[in-house]
Amino acid sequence: MPPTIEAMLTKRRPTAEYPLLGQTILVIEDSRFASEALRLMCLRSGARIRRADSLRAAARHLATYRPSIAVIDLGLPDGSGLSLISEMAAGRPPVTVILATSGDDTNADVALEAGAHGFLPKPVTSIAGFQVAVLDHLPKEVHPKGPRPLTEDIVLPDPLALRDDLAHAAEVLRQGDDPETMEYLAQFLAGLGRSAGDVVLQTAAEGVLVGLSGGESAPGQLARLTDLVTNRLNAAATV
Repeated sequence: MPPTIEAMLTKRRPTAEYPLLGQTILVIEDSRFASEALRLMCLRSGARIRRADSLRAAARHLATYRPSIAVIDLGLPDGSGLSLISEMAAGRPPVTVILATSGDDTNADVALEAGAHGFLPKPVTSIAGFQVAVLDHLPKEVHPKGPRPLTEDIVLPDPLALRDDLAHAAEVLRQGDDPETMEYLAQFLAGLGRSAGDVVLQTAAEGVLVGLSGGESAPGQLARLTDLVTNRLNAAATV
């Protein structure tokens, strides 16, 4: 009879089936949809996961324990994940593996310069790709022994997580339309659209970002984005 995941966690030795057994991964990600995908990957890999949705929440985690691995989203509601990457990389002891993640591939170089060991472009869906990205930077002594078959499985987050993200976006929209808030929201929705395969939402959010980068408030584009969020949230509520 094969061992249960609970029994394997007790032994805390990585295996071909659970190559990240014994590792604690702190995921700092404000999107419930993206965070749920990472949770499923950690579960399938044997790793323990702790989650934070902001820099402030991450600081509370780091005040009580040191994860072996951190996955940090670059766009967080209370600041850039780059500052946390630099802090973790300079810590004593430093976090063993720091991976940055973003829906914007052009952020890879700046994340590596800040101290990240690797970069995960969103959407993160491949279990094998996730495992390889972590194992590439872990010491060889904590790698599973022997050959390890690579799964072709992908993760599909619960649609309820997508609804939670849309509800969060709607709440941010109700709070105000200052440029800083709108830039965060547009980045959040562009990443959400990319992760969920919603090209229309992604394109609308990226249009707002382009307008903001040019110093324009883009009220028409913002109204379009607001309508899309409302429509998708209403549709999700009926499912």
